[in-house]
Amino acid sequence: MIALPLAILWFGGLALAVMDGTQKRAGWLSVLVLGAAMIATTMLGASVYQNGTQSMAVGGWSMGVGITLRVDMLSIVFALLSQGVLFAALVFEVVNDVGARIFPALVIFMGLGLTGLVFTGDAFNFYVFFEISMISAYIMASYGESPRQLRAAFVFITVNLLGSVFFLIGISAMYHTTGFLDMGRIRDQMPLVQENPAILTATMIFVAFSIKLGLFPFHFWLPAVYTGTRPSVAAILSGALANIGTYGLIRFGADIFPRELNQAAPVVMALGAASLIYGAVQALSRHTTNEVLAYSAIGQVGYIMVALAVGGPAGFAAAILYTVINSINKTLLFLSGSLRGWLAGAAFVIGAFSVAGVPPAAGFLSKMALFQIGIDDDKPWLVALIFIGGALSFVYMFQIYRRRIAEFEEHRTSQWGVQVVVVLLALFVIGIGVWPDPMLNVVERAAAALPQGGLP
Repeated sequence: MIALPLAILWFGGLALAVMDGTQKRAGWLSVLVLGAAMIATTMLGASVYQNGTQSMAVGGWSMGVGITLRVDMLSIVFALLSQGVLFAALVFEVVNDVGARIFPALVIFMGLGLTGLVFTGDAFNFYVFFEISMISAYIMASYGESPRQLRAAFVFITVNLLGSVFFLIGISAMYHTTGFLDMGRIRDQMPLVQENPAILTATMIFVAFSIKLGLFPFHFWLPAVYTGTRPSVAAILSGALANIGTYGLIRFGADIFPRELNQAAPVVMALGAASLIYGAVQALSRHTTNEVLAYSAIGQVGYIMVALAVGGPAGFAAAILYTVINSINKTLLFLSGSLRGWLAGAAFVIGAFSVAGVPPAAGFLSKMALFQIGIDDDKPWLVALIFIGGALSFVYMFQIYRRRIAEFEEHRTSQWGVQVVVVLLALFVIGIGVWPDPMLNVVERAAAALPQGGLP
């Protein structure tokens, strides 16, 4: 069961790579492949939910010697989140007519990379799947091949290759100091490593994932890329690929470097607060939908970092919950913001309300979780920070909708098929807000998979 989603995506991607993705049959075949992988991942998730963490060693090697696949609820949450975002963007593009023959195969291979890196228990294998995702993203960023998209792809490739170098250095440092690549053994050995080498290694890992995530002050590449790509690609980069950064910070920070994360909590908190305010203020001064959403993405990352800095069961659960809802919000907004028609406008409004934290949209839950942490831990400054961020989010989302309302109400509407995709996403956002118990239960289980995230 652990290998089944990866096998589906691997063989499906190979088959689609030799097909013409601009043909409808190839496009719908890619949707079928990704849907089958989601079903297999869901079945695996049900087994992990009932029976706990599952592991296997690839190639018949003993555990800890060969490449290990290790799946817990945190892995399942991020795998299904990434696959779900890719599925929505892929259906959107297939209905809207794919413009490049390789696009469906790229989406499948990105799904393979994102699923593999959350399933692996081996640090170097994490890097391999990491690069499979990034190579797919490098090619995908140029989708459309207009001068603007090619410039965006160049910026994206240049900066993210730098992040990959930092991550590879970090992995080499972990191997040098512990003698292992198995993440479980690295976790056991890290407390025995002297403080200075461990801090330097953790810093390398933090910088690598912060670049991928677009955290301030590593954000400089993000606006040019998110505004220079097609809506489906922007949705994939912000809603799925960015999960590499979030998952990496949570997994490595809370699981492998908990001591270093605790020591760096004030710095992580400061960077999160700066990203939150900077992104919101910049979004207020922008005039196009994609520019506002790009800077909003920088601001929303700040909430995740603040929750990660808080730590413990509540902080890790809030970080995971915010990641899930933020990915869905960004996918909904990038897709619906490119459409015309009252249905697309209604979907955009729901996504905007969710970003601002207005109930009953799902974004209210994630902001409320951070509010609750501030109240329970007697941190009035945290309550004030979340309130200010939410207020700024409401203002810039309202501004962009007011500028777009005439376009949403035009008689020339987008295809019904693509509008249905964004409406279903919007209903899902409302559904989470109205009936949050299943999502909260899964998120608590995912946080409990981390050493410091277990319930007391």
